[in-house]
Amino acid sequence: MSKQGLSLFAFAASILLAASTLRAQNQDHDRPGMDMSGMDMSATMSSSLPSPNSGSGTSWQPVSVPEQMWMIGRRGWDLMMHGQVFLTYNQQGGPRGEGKAESVNYFMFMEQHSLGKGRLVFRQMFSAESLTSPHPGFPEIFQTGETYHGRPLVDHQHPHNVFAELSALYTLPLAKQVSWQLYGGPSAEPALGPVTYMHRASASENPAAPLGHHEQDSTHTSFGVVTTGLIIDRFKIEGSAFNGREPNEERWSIQLGPLDSWSLRASAAPTPNWTAQYSYGRLLHPEALEPGNQLRQTASLEYNRPLSGGKLGKGNWATSLVWGRVQKEFESFPLNSYLLESTLNFRRRNYAYTRFELVDKDELHPPVLVQPSFRVGAYTFGGVRDLVQNERWRLGLGTDVTFYSKPAVLDASYGNDPVSFHVFLRLRP
Repeated sequence: MSKQGLSLFAFAASILLAASTLRAQNQDHDRPGMDMSGMDMSATMSSSLPSPNSGSGTSWQPVSVPEQMWMIGRRGWDLMMHGQVFLTYNQQGGPRGEGKAESVNYFMFMEQHSLGKGRLVFRQMFSAESLTSPHPGFPEIFQTGETYHGRPLVDHQHPHNVFAELSALYTLPLAKQVSWQLYGGPSAEPALGPVTYMHRASASENPAAPLGHHEQDSTHTSFGVVTTGLIIDRFKIEGSAFNGREPNEERWSIQLGPLDSWSLRASAAPTPNWTAQYSYGRLLHPEALEPGNQLRQTASLEYNRPLSGGKLGKGNWATSLVWGRVQKEFESFPLNSYLLESTLNFRRRNYAYTRFELVDKDELHPPVLVQPSFRVGAYTFGGVRDLVQNERWRLGLGTDVTFYSKPAVLDASYGNDPVSFHVFLRLRP
């Protein structure tokens, strides 16, 4: 077995052992008021969260989205932990594709306590992807963004940073339906884009990053962020100053820089099942190998519907529609991306998911081509079945397949009809 295979096996074993140990400890030590079992946090914690719509960073998701996590309360503190681990065999199709055993994963811890008349929340999110899928990262044909060994990273999704988030959020009520928020940290998410894909309910079963990630929500790990905003009833407006440079390939470091980029975002939550946002930002020299600044725009709609019975039984249906645009300073044309994804959880243990994308790519150039960008489509169909599902954790077995559309001029590099697939185990609270 290769070193990578041994590392992945050891990582999987440690996760399963930790989950089993935690379950045993909880069974031995649970007391009234100290329950750490999985629960719908939107229903039980809405009175103490900074906002019942809380998503990644300061973004909003529908309040009806179920949040599976472990929670414990001690001395006025609410302590929470959630995360997700995929143990995957990833086979990408076509001449540029490859197969790889890998793990997509993150672990998030939150601590919240009252402070004066408001609420203070600390967040820490970690990822072991630099070990479980080391550079150049996860094979994914047509994916672009960031660099490796001084060259653009193409046909791979980079692993996430070990310190994916280190932040604090303070929410202060000003009136009956008005509150003020202050958020930031050395590794945090500015007010730019939708709920990042790894935290969206509509993407919860899909181990792959969207091809439009770098046009939509790639700033979810920025090394230096300060955000402030006002929540007025069902609306929020906020602005951020942040370090807009993309992280380098040292995934274990925190690469602080000046807060030289900015963004604005307006969000609305008209009903418990709907949220919408529009955001605009200016990033100063974000690309390591490209000169100039970038203007980014995003807009999104998220819908979530709990299922209480009927033919589909109990479950949940989550759908997101996302648009992202990047305008580079020294290019006359913008890069657009469009995404529609949906995940249906039915009869408790079963999940069906889809993701449809159209994305403009400008880093796929074969040597003989001079076309500035290419419109690529990716169409994913997948499903998961929970093998273990109890009050502590869920272990599911899943698979998906992705088909593509592309200009014929790319056939020589990517093949006529490439097809990619994943087979995976998924573990979460």
